[in-house]
Amino acid sequence: MQENSNNSNINTDTNINITEPEIDINEVMRVRRDKLSALVKNGKNPFEITRFDRTHTSNQILEKVQDLMDKQVSVGGRIMSRRIMGKASFCHILDGEGKLQVYVKKDVVGEEAYAQFKDMDIGDIVGVKGTVFVTHTGETSVRAESVTLLSKSLRPLPEKFHGLKDTDTRYRQRYIDLIANPDVKKTFIIRSKIISAIREYLEFQGYLEVETPVLNTIAGGASARPFVTHHNSLNMDMYLRIATELYLKRLVVGGFEKVYEIGRMFRNEGMSIRHNPEFTTIELYEAYTDLSRMMEIAQDMFIYCADKVLGTRKLPYNETVIDLNNWTRISMIQAVKEHVGIDFDVIKEDTAAVEAAKSVGVELNKNKLSWGYALYEVFDQKVEEKLIQPTIVYDYPVEVSPLAKKKPTDSRLTERFEFFIYAREIGNAFSELNDPIDQYNRFSEQAKQREGGDDEAQMMDEDYVTALEYGLPPTGGLGIGIDRMVMLFTNSYSIRDVLLFPTMKPLSK
Repeated sequence: MQENSNNSNINTDTNINITEPEIDINEVMRVRRDKLSALVKNGKNPFEITRFDRTHTSNQILEKVQDLMDKQVSVGGRIMSRRIMGKASFCHILDGEGKLQVYVKKDVVGEEAYAQFKDMDIGDIVGVKGTVFVTHTGETSVRAESVTLLSKSLRPLPEKFHGLKDTDTRYRQRYIDLIANPDVKKTFIIRSKIISAIREYLEFQGYLEVETPVLNTIAGGASARPFVTHHNSLNMDMYLRIATELYLKRLVVGGFEKVYEIGRMFRNEGMSIRHNPEFTTIELYEAYTDLSRMMEIAQDMFIYCADKVLGTRKLPYNETVIDLNNWTRISMIQAVKEHVGIDFDVIKEDTAAVEAAKSVGVELNKNKLSWGYALYEVFDQKVEEKLIQPTIVYDYPVEVSPLAKKKPTDSRLTERFEFFIYAREIGNAFSELNDPIDQYNRFSEQAKQREGGDDEAQMMDEDYVTALEYGLPPTGGLGIGIDRMVMLFTNSYSIRDVLLFPTMKPLSK
């Protein structure tokens, strides 16, 4: 690549990344520490520099190059590649927005400064002051007048910087992954934009964002195994929250008619490409409405976020394109009938329902042999995997819906739905149960199951029942898994790909 002036005929290749030779990492680190010691000895310790004022980012220069041509700029970033010549050299620096080429010439920066630049390493963070120009090959660059070492990289970046490939290392050392793999940073930028779009959508709808406790005295609001901790001052065990539901509905009782919370939940359960022990959800509750309104919000929120963040409602995922313009709504009974061939509508007895489930290879818990559990397990084990395009499944059995209102026309079912995309449950919603007597009885049944060994069954929450006794208006509630939503929007295979720091087992020493 050539500078477009009469001062240089130097060529560089922007695809060439010069990095540390493949030698023992301990030797590389020793050499770099020796360089740092020499800098300190000469009174040039980079870690003593507290500030470097930048005038522009890389993108601002690239996007406004014509306006900035031959004008002074100050930029900062990490050295990602270098091409060292005799009297002039090129390097690329990476800042928070992208890469930018820098041209360093001995006659301009001075002999001593040029020697110091040549002694810098891939990964060092520098501040550059100079003027903007465009090379003969069309690459926007900065002609350096000074290069200041702001932070010394004591460890080498991944070899040849063609990308950090080992997934275990990527998840453990996300800071390196973000540097090595540009698409990873894009994923988390999209994640942030999705959350901002959700907030914007709900603000338009008149919702108030609130915060509720992470430490709970009762693990309620979902059927899940909690993490247990101990409060020393109170000398009592407490639980990291598994859901925000019960606190948010207390607020509806108190008169906040539209509330939501985005936050971390904690469940002490298995780990997979879909599950992480801590994850992010949004839960929202609206007074004087029901399940149908929550269906509208679920669809509209996804469409709003897709339009706002991606500019399209057709989302490529693996080998499929998810079409957010087309949603299916189907009852659980009908879904099981269509995909498995069993009509639970005509089955009345528990025994017959259990036998029907077993006849198609469904495994059942010996302590949960009812019509409702049989229906749910057939759906869970045989149908869910087939729901690729956006599908709302409603009318869930009462046994698996302890916080939802019963269906007026069939007391075995509740006004609850979950919605699925690419065979994954993304959200869960109810017409909220507001009968305190019914709620107490369901909590009692859950408590019995817990005493019988089901550590995912819900605990009795008498204070919540007390709140209901003061009166909860008809209320619709919806919860959405933010992480799975981000997976869909970014075409990510694993939940770990959309968590900056997923839970990992420490490496053995």
